[in-house]
Amino acid sequence: MGPIRGNRKRKRADKKAEENGYGSAASERSLDWWDDFSRRLHEGGHQSPSKSLDKFELIFRISRKTFTYICSLVREDLTSKSREFTFLNGRLLSLHDQVAVALRRLGTGDSLAAVADSFGLNHSTVSQVTWRFVEALEQRALHHLRWPSTELEMAEIKSKFQKLQGLPNCCGVVDTTHITMLLSTSDPTSNVWLDREKNYSMVLQAIVDPEMRFLDIVTGWPGNMEDWVVFQSSTFHKLCENGERLNGKKVQQLSKEGSSEIREYIIGDSGFPLLPYLMVPYDKELSESRAEFNKRHLGTRVVAQRALARLKETWKIIRGQMWRPDRHRMPRFILVCCLLHNIAIDMQDEVQAAIPLSDEHDSGYTQQICGSVEVKGAEMRDELSLYLSQRRLP
Repeated sequence: MGPIRGNRKRKRADKKAEENGYGSAASERSLDWWDDFSRRLHEGGHQSPSKSLDKFELIFRISRKTFTYICSLVREDLTSKSREFTFLNGRLLSLHDQVAVALRRLGTGDSLAAVADSFGLNHSTVSQVTWRFVEALEQRALHHLRWPSTELEMAEIKSKFQKLQGLPNCCGVVDTTHITMLLSTSDPTSNVWLDREKNYSMVLQAIVDPEMRFLDIVTGWPGNMEDWVVFQSSTFHKLCENGERLNGKKVQQLSKEGSSEIREYIIGDSGFPLLPYLMVPYDKELSESRAEFNKRHLGTRVVAQRALARLKETWKIIRGQMWRPDRHRMPRFILVCCLLHNIAIDMQDEVQAAIPLSDEHDSGYTQQICGSVEVKGAEMRDELSLYLSQRRLP
């Protein structure tokens, strides 16, 4: 099943949830679970009492409907394995309990001990439950993060981008952010992860649609790798170079100087190369038309900045400095946080939609400059600039 967009595909998600035993009746069971769960935590001294119906949303930062859908995705994996987890009082963790523990760990970024204390668990149980959840969601939710596979899907993305700032035939925005870590300075292998700002970090590169949904991600590279190197090492770049991506319909644009064809492309900041399918801003000799292009380019690029900021704000395990993480597992944690981000968008989660938007996602990091220019890329950027200079925003 592809990403859920609009009411029609949202209904498909609801149907899937019902088929897995998590439909409207399941929502009531979820409510019963939460009431019972809250009472047990309070009685155990692990949580202060609250009569607020919003307590669930405050803790998990997603709606109950989204929580229920996530449970439906991982249900088989979290209930079919023989290992049974228990609270300190001996009570078995249910499916909902396990998902709650994992989401709390991913959402707060608190230490294993802190999460364990808040739930009345052993810290090793928190670790095992969270990893089991990560493995399950990674397998079951990949359909929520993929490049559009039909002309109709891509046409919808292009239309929304054009409505933002007038860029025709734009298919996405690429940006990168750093996931910082706390590593031991006595470990010689730690130096691999030391970036130019003297932080230990891992890079996340994301291509985003107009609704801040991740369409493609790359992670796992050390934070000292420059943005353009990460991009050119990606499968996405290879597909574009081979003509297998961003090779859809060209659009004919008319200007005072004549007509031109605009191919599909994405946009990015100055840390990326100027390519026929990747438009970056002008950096010098800013005529009026070039300044206008840069203005609209930045106004469109902000969707990726906001997407990465919301990702880190909601799933705080990747916002702060992770304490000596397993660098083999860390990319999978990052992927799952991206999947959860997309699921909330696909489910039209009202709790996530209410979170104030920010475009600050990489505080302390200066803008990188690539400077690499391909002739055909420069020609297309000039054509776009000329076209935009003659079109007013609606």
